[in-house]
Amino acid sequence: MNITGVETIRLDEFPNLVWVRIATDAGIVGLGETFFGASAVEAYIHDWCTPKLIGRDALAIQARANEMTDYLGWRGAGVETRAYSAVDIALWDIFGKAHGRPIADMLGGRSRNSIRTYNTCAGYKYVRDASAQTVANWHAGETDGPYEDLEAFLTDAGALAQSLLEEGITAMKIWPFDIAAERTGGFDISPDELRAAMKPFVQIREAVGEAMDIMVEFHSLWSLPMAKKLARELAPFKTYWHEDPFRLDNISDLKDYAAASQAFVCASETLAYTHAFREYLESGAAGVVMLDLSWCGGITQARKIAAMAEAYKVPIAPHDCTGPVVYAASCQLSLHAANALIQESVRALYTGWYTEVATGLPTVERGFITIPEAPGHGVDFRDDVFERPDMKRRLSGRLD
Repeated sequence: MNITGVETIRLDEFPNLVWVRIATDAGIVGLGETFFGASAVEAYIHDWCTPKLIGRDALAIQARANEMTDYLGWRGAGVETRAYSAVDIALWDIFGKAHGRPIADMLGGRSRNSIRTYNTCAGYKYVRDASAQTVANWHAGETDGPYEDLEAFLTDAGALAQSLLEEGITAMKIWPFDIAAERTGGFDISPDELRAAMKPFVQIREAVGEAMDIMVEFHSLWSLPMAKKLARELAPFKTYWHEDPFRLDNISDLKDYAAASQAFVCASETLAYTHAFREYLESGAAGVVMLDLSWCGGITQARKIAAMAEAYKVPIAPHDCTGPVVYAASCQLSLHAANALIQESVRALYTGWYTEVATGLPTVERGFITIPEAPGHGVDFRDDVFERPDMKRRLSGRLD
């Protein structure tokens, strides 16, 4: 089954996202996706990846990965890695469709039929603009709806926790420290800022006690000394994990941080490939392996990272706060991997804009995720997406 064409799709409404469609001479089309730097990723896919794909066997996924690996650009989750990740997800989608089975089965079978989820408390337009992961790009409270959860954790986190529990969701992730981190470059936090950042934890514990697990996202914004201080401040609230407290330029620093934290160390959606996660696991600080399928090298790399983590007796928790295809692919991996702990989801997204562009999404019910029995990752574009005036399409080769 040979590849005949590669198409990229972008929508002006979602400028951070780029989708990849890979067509074959068997009439099967696979869909991939990645996030951030969409125009640069698009250019790399067509200029570098496509010549190494067209005319090649779509089912020989590892061979395609080997051929796309370039001399430069493979240390972190840069443009090259994001491009390859999107292509790889599309190839796995083809692989599942060619055999009539979900990716979870094609990976070697399922470890479970459903997996617990936690709600990342983003809002409907979270990080919508083509700019950095900043407070200005939160767009908190700009859209009406029942799940404007970022605004909720900033104003009444206790009521938010109760809302989640009513739906059977028993874990939530919040990031109230980002505001202070942006002001000081991560080097300091004032007493007033600290009180404001700690308020959601107080509200959650007062409202629901320990019925809710609280994950803390730090977005890699803090210096090591301040990160340790915040870990000590959070200890009384028995937080579940602390995610990416600082940039992982020196992964070994996590061992120093772990000594100050009673919560699991969780890292890192910003790492790519087995070599980076090997360093994390060898640090002795790894509590949870957080990986993003569209930033780590795709499903091909993700399953290797999961297996390596399993050898260290460390669980994985795939990332989702970007788009519907990565969400679906991540759920497929979570149902397969023996050491999958929990799957991230964002109810403002999977009930919101994901449904506006995609069909075949996983189902969230009473705090657990299940996947559809459709082949591949199950997600495809809604028909009306192709009629949108803000669509940008670029094709190399042919789709028919």
